[in-house]
Amino acid sequence: MSQVVPNKSHPTSTRGDKISLRESFRKVPLWSIFLFVCTCAASSARADEPTELIQLIRNLSDQLGSKENEPDQFESARSRQRFEVQRSALQAANRSSSREWNAIQTQADWVRFRDEKLQALRDSLSREPWHTAEEQSPSFQFKTSSTLQGDGFQIDKILYESRPGWWISANLYRPVPDRDSMPGIIISHSHHTPKEHGELQDMGMTWARAGCLVLIPDHLGHGERRQHPFGRSSDYDKKFRVGPADYYFRYDNSVQLDILGESLLGWMVRDLSRGADVLLSQPRIDSKRLILLGAVAGGGDPAAVTGALDPRFAAVVPFNFGGPQPETRFPLPPDAELSFQYAGSGSWESTRNLRRSATEGYLPWVIVGSIAPRHLIYGHEFRWDQEHDPVWKRLVTIYQRFETPEKLAFTHGHGELKGQAPEASHCTHIGLPHRIRIHRAFDQWFQIKVSGDNEYSNRFPAEKLKCWTDDLRQKLQPQSLSQVTSGIGDTILAEFHAQQPHQPEMARLDLSRRWDRLLGSSTPTTWDSPHKSRTVNHPSVKVDHSLLKLKNGEQISVLRLTPVQQSDTKPIVLGLCSSGFRSLLSEKTEKIAAYLKQGSVVCLMDLRGIGPSQPGAGHGRRSEVTSFCSTALMLGTPTLGQQLSDVRFAMSWLRSQSELQGRTFEIWAESLIPPNPDDAPFRQPRDDDQSLPTPSQPQAALVALLAGLYENDVTAIDATGCVASWKLLLDGHLVLMSYESLVPGVLTAGDICDLIENQSPKTQVTLRTPVDGMNRRVPPARLEQLFAKVLEQKRLTILTP
Repeated sequence: MSQVVPNKSHPTSTRGDKISLRESFRKVPLWSIFLFVCTCAASSARADEPTELIQLIRNLSDQLGSKENEPDQFESARSRQRFEVQRSALQAANRSSSREWNAIQTQADWVRFRDEKLQALRDSLSREPWHTAEEQSPSFQFKTSSTLQGDGFQIDKILYESRPGWWISANLYRPVPDRDSMPGIIISHSHHTPKEHGELQDMGMTWARAGCLVLIPDHLGHGERRQHPFGRSSDYDKKFRVGPADYYFRYDNSVQLDILGESLLGWMVRDLSRGADVLLSQPRIDSKRLILLGAVAGGGDPAAVTGALDPRFAAVVPFNFGGPQPETRFPLPPDAELSFQYAGSGSWESTRNLRRSATEGYLPWVIVGSIAPRHLIYGHEFRWDQEHDPVWKRLVTIYQRFETPEKLAFTHGHGELKGQAPEASHCTHIGLPHRIRIHRAFDQWFQIKVSGDNEYSNRFPAEKLKCWTDDLRQKLQPQSLSQVTSGIGDTILAEFHAQQPHQPEMARLDLSRRWDRLLGSSTPTTWDSPHKSRTVNHPSVKVDHSLLKLKNGEQISVLRLTPVQQSDTKPIVLGLCSSGFRSLLSEKTEKIAAYLKQGSVVCLMDLRGIGPSQPGAGHGRRSEVTSFCSTALMLGTPTLGQQLSDVRFAMSWLRSQSELQGRTFEIWAESLIPPNPDDAPFRQPRDDDQSLPTPSQPQAALVALLAGLYENDVTAIDATGCVASWKLLLDGHLVLMSYESLVPGVLTAGDICDLIENQSPKTQVTLRTPVDGMNRRVPPARLEQLFAKVLEQKRLTILTP
């Protein structure tokens, strides 16, 4: 009999996308709060009013208040503390990298250091083995759809495969007539616009007329490779910018690739390396004069990494990568060597914050330096403080060690990021002020005779540079990112299931080890004693509010409600909420009261990053939460792993309490974010984030399921708002799930069904209102399909509205 049943009890809140906490509290000492609670709860309740117990819980909610109104110093500044801990970790990564640099004294030292870091970089970019240039297969599909004729050049509109079914649209500018020996140039465009932009045309035409083959491909998600339905301004009934829409959707593309253990930057790098294959397949190409340029605003990131990993490029010109950024304030301080933020910090733009880069040491300066002893032009979009730039000093030293200082050059613009023309050298990709120095270097290094005075420009309309035709789409059947990732996801899950041990105990151990690799260590540490605590006794309930201090100085907040008539046979109810436990007090009062009335001890806790310690407000693409969690990935500690450690830490502490020893646990996990209706406006451009449907917040449910995987004394898990399947996040052009729930490579540890199947045999799981990648209710028939095995084993009950 199916266990997917209607959920008539404890319905999900329908108070809107944003859960508002009660804000009637004033800043008063916590002892006064509890005395007030006791006074209120002791009053007699009329028949038409809430019961005394419910009133007590509601008063706790009122008096504890919201994050913006913390009582005294008991929990104040927890969010700032999170930032300080993370900032300290980044500074430690900077210092560690500098120590390693200072220990390098010879060319051989640098080569060993470089090779170690580049291997770690390769491992972070893709779960697939990284092939060297010598191992690159020359066999790949390459089609020319049509050709445009120009004055002294032509433009081949081409399509080439980077992986089976994954086609790249590109413009190939070539001299007319061909030269006997032609340099090859690839331009990695910025995130502003795709390959048809005027600046890119100018460079393609100019260098082609000078005898070069110039390839300008569309990056993944941009131009003809966009993965969303907004190619023209008429595709949406409000005003939006087409080009930036491509850029903003990098967020979704990146999340979908991360789920597989891949990365957006890794796929961009592979596409650019395949572009090198395209150029090298051309007759009369000079394989020793292959050049890669990376534009400002996101084009330099993949160019730098590709250039470091693919030795076929004789020269690399990455803008705004490795050293000071356009946002950097000049002049740099005299102590920049010590104070410079070499590691950077995280943001939603994933190509800027490589996962595990800070903890494993492949910082941007290392990547750029790894291009040596090949030719390098260190590019900056605006003004540059050459004298104090510590990365430039390191680059100079590296090239001196190779005895090739003549292969290192620089280019830069003028003004500041916020300046207006003509004061600032703004450009979309690579502007004329930047190209002047590039031309000089190319003339000296490769005998490419171009100057700022003889550049050529006779731009074609953008539509004329499109590569795809209806006939070619019909013939080649190009796949969307969603189709490709879904296929890869199926393969990953099949490999996982084939490798899983048959014995339940071994399968559970294997899965926990896989999650250890994904999350970093989630093993609970010991707590510093004594912990801060406030306790008040009420005639029916003892209220204890504790802060457990972690070794790094952060704190976990636990509110324990112990009924006087507690039952020794009842499990401890550990309550988690993606919005913080204050939301449980106000929104789930009756459920807490029901647990207490049956004699259960209820412990509500705020995980790090939830409640008062949440960084900023909101969970959107550009939220502080997303930036914070991106930085956590740079440090190798996904937020979900930290939160799992918090739960296990709190459980260990509760077990140590004499009055609770021997108890088991029931974990109650809530998301108070209601599912989006099926007809919600999902067809939204990403630069209109305020109008997008609400993302799910399944982290409490996921932490609960993970805790049940690791801990043997969890007898029940009751979770609301969990994603029903990681694979469902690959289904569309949007991913509407809070970023702190993301774990890169999660499909290599199976899907949600596998997590439930490998719980302790005595653990019963209830899922309420599971959602898909758009935070919509999953239809019962689909749920039965996704969870068929555990439903048949009667390990799971699913309650749907």
